[in-house]
Amino acid sequence: MNAVAVDLSSYELVWPTALFVAEGGRIARSGGPLWDERARWLLTEALSGTTAVADFDDAANLKERQDVDPWATAAPSPWDSVGGGQREWFAELINRADELRQASSPRPYWPQRHAQAVHAGIGPNPRREFTRIVDEFYDNGYLAEAFGKECVDDDRYSLPEDPAGIIERRCGIAGLWPLRPDTWDEDTFYGLVEVFHDLVSRPRYRSYHSYNGCGWHYSEFHAVPARMLYCWKINPILRSAGIDYELAAEGEDRGRLVAVTDDARAQLVHQVLNTPVPGVKERIDHAIALFRSRTTSSESKRSAIVALAGILEERRQLIRDHLGRPDEGALFEIANRYDLRHRRADQHGDYDPLFLDWIFWWFLATVELTNRLITARQK
Repeated sequence: MNAVAVDLSSYELVWPTALFVAEGGRIARSGGPLWDERARWLLTEALSGTTAVADFDDAANLKERQDVDPWATAAPSPWDSVGGGQREWFAELINRADELRQASSPRPYWPQRHAQAVHAGIGPNPRREFTRIVDEFYDNGYLAEAFGKECVDDDRYSLPEDPAGIIERRCGIAGLWPLRPDTWDEDTFYGLVEVFHDLVSRPRYRSYHSYNGCGWHYSEFHAVPARMLYCWKINPILRSAGIDYELAAEGEDRGRLVAVTDDARAQLVHQVLNTPVPGVKERIDHAIALFRSRTTSSESKRSAIVALAGILEERRQLIRDHLGRPDEGALFEIANRYDLRHRRADQHGDYDPLFLDWIFWWFLATVELTNRLITARQK
């Protein structure tokens, strides 16, 4: 039996590859008569255009068979069952997802190039781009679990309340739905960015209700993929506008705007937040949240450093064993002689606040190092 061929050259992803693989793998492993509708909905969402959906539908007619004597009695092919060709086609697409291109914006057209020449430095409005993304989530049913869905002949889908009331309860500001980006101040905009992170939920199944033009109904909601996709779409908007905050994808402050760092420090945070060492995760999560909060202060940063210093104090013997006494002493001298932990009169306090950043990242890197040492000992 030959495999069903999948030509990837015509497809472009509008989702993160890892998320597409995760959602697609779940569908590929599922059974039941409606698996193909879930697959078709995923292809509609995650791939640009309609080509992939059309190819998926065509695969329903591709029931691969071995070349055998037509007069001979042969065992039926496993793909002779309904949907066999589609299952094989879909499984190959998911298995080769890392070969798919990411969709990109078209090169600027004449009016855009001309506007750039005349109005240099004027870029997309982040608030309007944010509104466009939220409208897209709304149209795809990602807010149906939070806001409800009106139905012309089924009370189960009646709208529970005005969406503006739901948003007001979350951020304390009335009248924010429908979205009107030109009316927001900075705090309102940032608040909405965080609120919608918590409201979105991906519907893994949809069904069309044609009566009286009612439209799509959504079900099987799941927040995790929706929030991953939301961060993936919103953070580049903030970055392109020169905003020094992004939505945290993990940690105690997941879904909240935090200070942007370089890639190396972002990777360090990711490694520490995913530590396999028991007993310290909550303290590490809290220290990172204190330090990178959009409203962090010098006192918050000191508290974050103190939390990390406490973990290192518990691991002092481990550090001494691997670094030696002089180097180990230098590490704790910083924590004890400067205005961080004990706050004594003989401690140094007349230093630039940027010094706190240096200490925090040094201590966090040391925590990550000791995590690896502990993990290695446990193997």
